[in-house]
Order: sequence, then structure tokens, then C-alpha cells
Amino acid sequence: MAELLIELFSEEIPARMQPRAREDLRRLVTDGLVARGLTYGQAAAFSTPRRLALVLGDVAERSPTLIEERKGPRTDAPEAAIEGFLRATGVARADLIVRDEKKAQVYFARIERPGRPAAEIVAEVLAEVVRGFPWPKSMRWGAGTLRWVRPLHTILCILSGPAGAEIVPVVVEGIAAGDTTAGHRFMAPARFRVAGFEDYARKLAAAKVVLDHDRRAGQIAADAETMAFARGLAVVPDAALLAEVAGLVEWPVVLMGAIAPEFLDLPPEVLQTSMREHQKFFSARDASGRITHFVTVANVETEDRGAPILAGNARVLAARLSDARFFWEKDLRVAKTGMAEWAEGLGAVTFHNLLGSQADRVGRIAKLAAQIAPMVGADPAAAEHAARIAKLDLRSAMVGEFPELQGVMGRYYALAAGEPAEIADAARDHWAPRGAEDAVPTAPVSVAMALADRLDTLTGFWSIGETPTGSKDPFALRRAALGVIRIVLANGVRLGLRQIVGAGRGDDLLAFFHDRLKVHLREQGVRHDVIDAVLALPGSDDLALVVARAGALGAFLGTEDGGNLVQGFRRANNILTQAEAKDGVEYSFGPDARLAQVPEEAALFAALDAAEAAIAPAMAAEDFAAAMRAMAALRAPVDAFFEAVQINTDNAVVRRNRLNLLHRIRAVCAGVADLGRIEG
Repeated sequence: MAELLIELFSEEIPARMQPRAREDLRRLVTDGLVARGLTYGQAAAFSTPRRLALVLGDVAERSPTLIEERKGPRTDAPEAAIEGFLRATGVARADLIVRDEKKAQVYFARIERPGRPAAEIVAEVLAEVVRGFPWPKSMRWGAGTLRWVRPLHTILCILSGPAGAEIVPVVVEGIAAGDTTAGHRFMAPARFRVAGFEDYARKLAAAKVVLDHDRRAGQIAADAETMAFARGLAVVPDAALLAEVAGLVEWPVVLMGAIAPEFLDLPPEVLQTSMREHQKFFSARDASGRITHFVTVANVETEDRGAPILAGNARVLAARLSDARFFWEKDLRVAKTGMAEWAEGLGAVTFHNLLGSQADRVGRIAKLAAQIAPMVGADPAAAEHAARIAKLDLRSAMVGEFPELQGVMGRYYALAAGEPAEIADAARDHWAPRGAEDAVPTAPVSVAMALADRLDTLTGFWSIGETPTGSKDPFALRRAALGVIRIVLANGVRLGLRQIVGAGRGDDLLAFFHDRLKVHLREQGVRHDVIDAVLALPGSDDLALVVARAGALGAFLGTEDGGNLVQGFRRANNILTQAEAKDGVEYSFGPDARLAQVPEEAALFAALDAAEAAIAPAMAAEDFAAAMRAMAALRAPVDAFFEAVQINTDNAVVRRNRLNLLHRIRAVCAGVADLGRIEG
């Protein structure tokens, strides 16, 4: 067994491309080796701004010899067919095998494909991977034809084992593989030879390169937190920024500086966003939550502990924050006059060429928010007013510079305009949830506004036929539907979607909601067939009701009575369906208890009477647990009935009565769920 080490050394790789590139390198190389019969044990991929690296353990020394048998023509086939088979297989006629098959004799060719050395296979695969690497964007440089994300300088490719390391003989566009690499661009630029992965990682560390991305990120986080703690501060968590910065440096050096006092009165979200987007700085806040310092990560150590770096960064930051302060002060002046200027400006912003302007959309959302408000415990007038305020910050200078601050700035500007807190909060909270990890709004006005916003988007795009297809969803309609679902379920909102989405295309939209609901609940362990079973009932446009029914049905199916009743139901349904298909009639005209011939048959009549009397009021009262208990009581009588009677008896009257009784079993169960949709 051997160890394979590959490094592709280039100019700086954009941080956002590195995670995908690591995975692509691992996948493409390992898939290529396995496809050629070369096995390996473990695989790990790494990246820094200037290199992609891959190490494979327990690589076989060569691929195995393969023996393949191919069936050819009959021995009495035309000579041309036999000659063609010989050419295709490369086997001499004397080496063909003859076997008896049915009423003829047939030629078989036994083809032996010798194994190949690992180095030969690796060279072939690596050249293929480098030439076809799936960078999102790539460039061609110099006189060659190779495209790479940035100019590729060197390739390191060695197989190392007990006898030492050998360079894999691969050449790509004039770049021949070797066994050397380079350290940090500034602090240790000299090239050095490596003999295996451990040697490679150790020498890189000595040359001021931390190879592992996660280790760099962890080091940045730990150093920043330690530095902040020493000053009585805390670093604002930012996982996305941490991952990006870890992809910008090979040797992270954390530095902390103070924000100039004249900027400390800016909203903390503005400070954090400006520093993150423009400078890739982390924010540090004091015990009161005020952001007072920035954290930057250098890629080089200096004898003066980074003082010039901090000074330069502070100057650039001051310029950026001066712009932010200008936007803030300009926006506040507009907000304090009532934001009429922004409201007028929304009319000039097109939302969609078939759905009108942002002002048109705000008008629709306002009416819908007032309609939804009573369903969520909000005042209709307040909800309508919130809808007319909530989108105004889209015309602000600050949101124009930082679109991710929409809603956040809306709240500040609404408060500056003298709006009540619930209106201002709705401007911020109606955007939530933006992602899977975000909390949903809970204040009534915010809930009404959030639902109206998403439902207007969905109904609008459905009305013009712009619906998601396959993996394409340019208007984020799946996310909008999931937002509605999460808000409804988290707040227990009893919202009848059908009255909002309407008929026609609205039915398609309701089906879309049901599909999104299944995806959402499947992630929480709810079976899709359970959802299907309750969606068949009236009220399927009330998502909170659907989920409550599904929860009760799922719990019922998890019991012994539930599982056995489903089997009994399935048996009754199958017999009834087959009989109706055979006889060409529907057995649904009411069985007569007086025709019961055995006690078990009479007991089933009584049990169905009791279940029917209990299930209907329980479902009406949404006491689903009681409905399930009533249905569970049918398990024993149904089992006993099938054990005691023969449905398809020779007595036509008795047979018809029993088939009608099976229909009643189906009908009673259908009052709770469509058990025919339950799988297994």
C-alpha cells in the first residue's frame, strides 16, 4: 500500500470557491482511480489561498488483472460476423471457446486485461482532472490552452511507501509534476522537497502555512475571542465571514483596533455590515451591546505587532464609515418628515413588468394584511398601515448601499418618523424568516404583514404563470411558501389558504403548499404518506389543522391497534374494490344489521355505530386524539369479523350486505383519514 499526495499550487484562489474546489478535487480523483480499478483507503482534501491538496491513504500498488468473457456469434454464423467478433475482442480464432447453448454452439472470447501500476493510473487521472476542473470561473494565461481559476504554477504528485517516495510522471500543459512546494509568499517563499503527507504538513507549518481550512478558522476565532476578552469585549459571531476570512490567509494573525468615537452612534447593524462587507472585519461589542472595536486578520507577522497594518485599516475604515454616516443622516432627515418622499419613489420602482411597481405591490399587501389580521389577532387598520410603512426603506440610501439591511433600517426609520413600536417592529420582522435558522415573527401585526407579503408574492407569480420548474426558482417561491408554513405553524394560525389563493391556478398553488409542507415535515420525521392521508380530508387548506391531524394519525399508527386496523382496512378495501370491479356496481347502500348471521358480524355493526357516533363530533371539535381512540376501538371487531365470516358467500343477499358493511368500514375510517394512502 502507498500514500498519494497531490498539490496544485497557483495564484490566489477566491475564498468562496475553495470549499467546492476541495470537494471536487477529492471526488474527481477518487472516482477516476476507482473507475480504473485502483483502490484506496482514506481521503482528505485541503485548501489555502494558493493551493489545493489531496492525500489518499492505503492506495493499492497496482490495479488488479481483470478477466472478462464476451459472448460472440454461433459457430455456424457467417464468416464476416465471426471476423468482426475477433477484431472487436482482439482474440485469435484458436483461442475462442465453444459452448453449447440451447440448440446451437456459440463462440466465447476470454479477455484478460492486465493490471497497471498505480503511478500510471494516477498520472492519467490527474491530467484529466486538471484539464477539466469545474471552476465556476476560470482563465487562460500565457501561450497554453489550460484554463484554471488563476495561473497554475506547479504540481506536486508523489506516491510514497516503504521504499520511499516516487514522483508520478504527469505533465499538464508543460507543467511537470515534482516533489516540491513553497511556503508563505512573504515569510517563507523558498521551495522545499517533501516525502509524504506528514512531512508536507510539518514543513508547511514551519514555512508559515496552516494547511487545514477548519484549523485556520478555529485559530482565528480563538485568537479573536481571547483578544476581545482581555479588553472586556465579545466578538459578534459571524460564521460566514469566519469561513471566508479563513480562505484569505495562509498564516492568520489576528489584530484588534478601536472604531473612531465619531462613528459609535451609528446603529450597530450598520457598523457590523459596513465592516463585514467592505473590509472583512469582525465586530467586537462591549457589555452594553455597543460595537466599539473591529477585528482584522492579517496574513503576515510583523515585528511591530501589526501597528502599521492596524493604522492603515483604521484609515480605510474611517472613510467607509463616513459614507455610512452620510447615508444614515440623509435617511433620518427623510424619515423625520414622514417618509412621503420614499412612498412616492416606490411608484417608480418596477417589481415585475406583469405585476406592476413596488407601490402597486404595497397596495395589494396592505389589503391582504388587513384581511389576514383578524385571523392572527391583529388590528386590521394597524396591519394595513404597517404594510404601507414596511417597504419604504427600500428607497433609503443605506439600504441602497447595503440591501441586506432592508427591514433593519426600516425599523429605525419608522421609529424616527414617530410610528408605534408594533409598526416599526413589523418593518423589520416581516422579512423573517430569511433562512432555515431564523426565528419567525410572533407579534400579531408582524405576523399579518409577513404572511401578506409572501402570499402576495406567491399568488402574483402564480397568476402570470411564473412558477418553479425543476431546480429553477428565480423568484424564491419555494422559500416564500416555506416561510408561510413556518409562520403559520409556529403561531398556530388558522388560515384558510383557499379563500386567498382562489380557484384555477390557486388550486395548483395550494398543491405547491402541500408539497412544501411534506418537505418541511419530512425533515421533522413525519411520514409523507401520513400527510397524504389527512390532506384527503376537507380543510386541507388550513395548514395548522393538517399538521394537527397528521400528528394524531402518526401517533395512532405507531400503536399496535393502529397498525392492525390499517391492515384490516386494507383487506376490506381490497375485497370491496375487487367486488365492485367484477360486479359493475357500487356497494354503498347501507348494510342491514338484521342480516347479520354470526355474533362477530353483529358486533361489527355495533362497533361501527359507536365509532361513527364518536368520530364525527370529535373531528368537528378538533379532538383528534378522541377520534383516533374511537377508530382504534374498531381494530378488534374488524379482526374478529374477518376471522368469522366469508364475504363472498353463495348467498347473494348476505354477500351484498357484507360488501355494503365493508363500505361502511371504509366510510367510517375516511372520516378520520384516507387510510388507503398509508404505505407498508
